[in-house]
Amino acid sequence: MLTRIGGLLRQAESTDNEHEAEAFLAAAQRLATQSSIDLAVARSHAANREKRATPIQRIIRIGEPGKKGLRTYVQLFLSIAVANDVRCDIARSSAQVHAYGFAADIDACEALYASLVVQMIRASDAYLKSGQYRSELVERLVVEQRGRRRIERVETVPIAGVTARLNFQIAYAIRIGERLAAAKKETEAEVVAAAESSSTAVALRDKAVELKDFYSQTSQARGSWRGAQATVGHSSAARRAGDRAGRAARLGTSPELGGVRGQLPS
Repeated sequence: MLTRIGGLLRQAESTDNEHEAEAFLAAAQRLATQSSIDLAVARSHAANREKRATPIQRIIRIGEPGKKGLRTYVQLFLSIAVANDVRCDIARSSAQVHAYGFAADIDACEALYASLVVQMIRASDAYLKSGQYRSELVERLVVEQRGRRRIERVETVPIAGVTARLNFQIAYAIRIGERLAAAKKETEAEVVAAAESSSTAVALRDKAVELKDFYSQTSQARGSWRGAQATVGHSSAARRAGDRAGRAARLGTSPELGGVRGQLPS
């Protein structure tokens, strides 16, 4: 109703015909009276809808500085962001992400992350509790100092729980990113194909160019993020399990989560 009333007001204010203007204004007033809507509210609503969206920067809290395992959570958010046309800078501590994009796209990233990070935590906890990771053995170099002699030997030990968790979550984040990218590609192809002209494809390209320019002008980042994989050992079994969990994860927001949430659970 706000949109209808705002449209009538816009027509009344844009015509040069005095009688048309009075007719549109009268129609707007009748609808406003029937719906108990103030004309000023309707006019403001119409103006806001017509404002051209521009990219913004938003800080997303991932966790508390110093908390272990933040890199895999950042990896998940980045996987989501890439598929939603959002660019990111990562704090040195991995405790927060600086997201650059259109507000609606960043909102979508936060909503998806709020759901998927909980699913990732639950799935990785269940995997560790199952003890399956203990069947995978790795070789570890052990160095001993005996007097002046330095002795090295190789031990075969089970994969550590922390290594299994990190590998599980890395694989989960990668699979989520691949699923979202595929969904995005399919949706964009359908939209462009359904359009009667090339205007949709042009709009998508213009959006990408505008975001690139905004990021270049706004970002203060120096260097590049090393990524979650740079600081952990490898566990093939945990990677496979994380990939399976990523395939099974729900990509819609979950109603029991209570809305958008960016920070890790304590």
